[in-house]
Amino acid sequence: MIERIEFTYHQLPLDPPFPAAWDNRARRNFPVAVVKVFDDSGAMGFGAGDPMRGLSDYLHLFVGTDPSELARHSSVLANIAFHDGRPWPLDTALWDLVGRLSNRPIWQMVGGRSRQLPAYASSGIHRSAPEAAEHALSAVESGFAGLKLRFGRASLSDDFEVLDAVMSAVPEWFEVMVDCNQGWRMPWYTVEPWTVEYAARVADSLAERRVYWMEEPLHRGDHAGMAELRKRTGVRIAGGEMTRELHEFDLMLDADCLDVYQPDTVTTAGIWELSRLARRIERAGRVFSPHTWGSGVALLANAHVTAGTVGTPFLEYPHDPPHWHAAIRDFLLTDPVGIDANGMIDLGDRPGLGVDLDEEALAATETGRAQY
Repeated sequence: MIERIEFTYHQLPLDPPFPAAWDNRARRNFPVAVVKVFDDSGAMGFGAGDPMRGLSDYLHLFVGTDPSELARHSSVLANIAFHDGRPWPLDTALWDLVGRLSNRPIWQMVGGRSRQLPAYASSGIHRSAPEAAEHALSAVESGFAGLKLRFGRASLSDDFEVLDAVMSAVPEWFEVMVDCNQGWRMPWYTVEPWTVEYAARVADSLAERRVYWMEEPLHRGDHAGMAELRKRTGVRIAGGEMTRELHEFDLMLDADCLDVYQPDTVTTAGIWELSRLARRIERAGRVFSPHTWGSGVALLANAHVTAGTVGTPFLEYPHDPPHWHAAIRDFLLTDPVGIDANGMIDLGDRPGLGVDLDEEALAATETGRAQY
């Protein structure tokens, strides 16, 4: 039985600050909330992500229950997500605990398809054209299958100058994706998202350059616009990373909005439901490739779901040194999540998430708050 649930809140100082392409304020710390679930034998599973606002009011719905009732817990968390903040890191912790108790990795628990996934390097900042080309070549040499660039510079011509420099530098087999970051905004960032007409012009130019996918070209709720854009352009359309509820994905699938679906298990629906959604996406002939920006715990949770169910051409691996790299992203963990020489993430056979928390790092970064 679940005996207790504990939360801690952490901030890792960032030096240099991280000028995220999707935010007009440079980030000087990396905030993470950690949740631990203990059973009556002393076993512990953990998750990490956003602050899970309001979740502490509902812990009595889990304490005293069987941790292995994962479908039941998923339903309760979905109800909480409607009333309060995103509670899904607790879902990760429950799966990690059950995996540890049953001596199974999560990728086996959700289907056992594979323990490996190819990774693409996901950049997070705006670089100059020469710097971006150098970064891309470094990604090639590191074994990545592709690289995602961010648009959103002062002008679209600046964005395409960077893209052209990268496309000229990398070998033909290396895939390049473009994230337009139009799906959502930080609370203080009030720029309007693109229109369908504007996005279509950008999409045509991306298709001419053989860009693998165009990510979040429109507001997350513009389902009709996404469907129209898919019909008008030759580049794959990707999105859905911050979509909150499963019925929204049902609507998008029914309207054929996207080629690539990117829900994140620590922000949307959790492992149980995303495992089912991944299979529906595959049946529809579309690609499941989750968003993973955040901590290494989020990266691993999404990797387990994807590897164990339907696989993917490649999974997002946040990587943009010196501003963002494994030692920063995975500061909570004793062992950072890496890729092998062939660009593969290997989840191994250790139970649960397959990693452990670095308690010294937790103690050093605990602040009692997890905000930017």
